[in-house]
Amino acid sequence: MHEADVVIVGSGHAGAQTAIVLRQCGFAGSVLMLTRDRHLPYERPPLSKDYLQGARLFERIMLRPASFWEERAITIRTGANVADVDPARRAVTLSSGERIGYGQLVWAAGGDPRMLSCPGSHLEGIHAVRSRDDLDRLRADLDAGASRVVVVGGGYIGLETAAVLRALGRDVTLVEAEDRLLSRVAGAELSQFFLREHRAHGVNVVLSAQVDALTGRAGRVEAARLDIGEELACDVVVVGIGIVPAVGPLIAAGAVGANGVDVDEYCRTSLPHVFAIGDCAAHANPYADYEIIRLESVQNAMDMAGVAARTICGDPQPYRSLPWFWSNQYDLRLQTVGLSAGHDTAVVRGRMQERTFSILYLKEGRVRALDCVNATRDYAQGRRLVEQRAEIDPDLLADTSVPLKDML
Repeated sequence: MHEADVVIVGSGHAGAQTAIVLRQCGFAGSVLMLTRDRHLPYERPPLSKDYLQGARLFERIMLRPASFWEERAITIRTGANVADVDPARRAVTLSSGERIGYGQLVWAAGGDPRMLSCPGSHLEGIHAVRSRDDLDRLRADLDAGASRVVVVGGGYIGLETAAVLRALGRDVTLVEAEDRLLSRVAGAELSQFFLREHRAHGVNVVLSAQVDALTGRAGRVEAARLDIGEELACDVVVVGIGIVPAVGPLIAAGAVGANGVDVDEYCRTSLPHVFAIGDCAAHANPYADYEIIRLESVQNAMDMAGVAARTICGDPQPYRSLPWFWSNQYDLRLQTVGLSAGHDTAVVRGRMQERTFSILYLKEGRVRALDCVNATRDYAQGRRLVEQRAEIDPDLLADTSVPLKDML
């Protein structure tokens, strides 16, 4: 049985950063990364933006060149799916039947794209936006002449994909089940702003509707039927409705978790010698009033990786990172710091019609989060307001003549 001192499952930002920090901290043991992906570690955010648009080649979104991993004795096995975890014997089993022992196991497997389960969801031309292979298949359909696209989901992925497809000249209809866009991650004001922007750019946005069935000819999708009775002709369907955390083997092995797998402040699961990080790890977040949540972001993946790696190296430092996110749509750059869920007040700073503004979210008078659109200065200065949970008069927050840094 092959063995490694640290086995990392997953090669996204979380898995790759774990290996990098281990070596930076002087870890001299063997490091083995197992990934279902067929490619060496690469960035995921550009997939729905620059990579889809053809503005960046794959080589330019790789996290590190192949030589980097070789020089640091980090072994990466692609196309390796972990099917079973045996915490008693400290071993994982691959789908091929091969067993691999570990000293410490870091689970950074992320999640699988949640797909439609309605009639017709097996047809060709239905795409996720999660991996390079997903995007390559979508780009192949677009290159073959697909011109009418139905995008399902009004979160970041759906909106970013819709924006790129419009820039590529495709006819785009976006279908969202809720009554507004970005309903899980932003306030109503920002939802209305992006609704206006996408419609102004020619996206047909349909709210409060779900895909009831997909129909096709010769095995390929031709139309999406909505539960409101409308039928949308299409050449391809892009599904962006979230992920299913890829934690099945851990849960089967006895790890605690309901939405992903639960971890403590050092990213340790309930299984001995097993860590979980990134999109699949549920943790009590101080910026969400210690509610147990999962964060699907590069920041969370990178910071959790550092926590796990340093704990393995004997330098445990608890996870206390301030959440931040970003999204590029058309010529708009949205930068978010903090978590707005649970806010009771939203303060608009600037003029939305000028497409440069910020929205500050408060709870019980204290700054909880900011959404900044083409307002990088507010984003940079507003971080301290969130970190310190500053209590500031809403009228002052709205006054653009006063820099946020002067309000502490």
